[in-house]
Amino acid sequence: MKLIVAVVQDKDSNRLSNALVERDFQATKLASTGGFLKAGSTTFLIGIKDEETDAVLDIIKNHCKSREQLVAPVSPMGGNADSYVPYPVEVQVGGATVFIMDVERFEKF
Repeated sequence: MKLIVAVVQDKDSNRLSNALVERDFQATKLASTGGFLKAGSTTFLIGIKDEETDAVLDIIKNHCKSREQLVAPVSPMGGNADSYVPYPVEVQVGGATVFIMDVERFEKF
């Protein structure tokens, strides 16, 4: 068995959740926050059989797209003002960060 932990942007969360349900994959959704942009994200915990890994990865890949977004920088309160950029910066957001782990044992009560 495998445990897939997928961290996705909130904008992709519902599409991914619906696609997983459509293909009969059960997942637990957890609200999370990204460290870089301090923006909302969703973490999916998906337990699957080994042979289902590629199918789940394809679903994630097809429903979690990266995109460009303008981000207003946070002022460096007490930090070094030399590296502070006072205007919005375009960064790439979205997509998915996926971790795949072997599961030794699984119980469902």
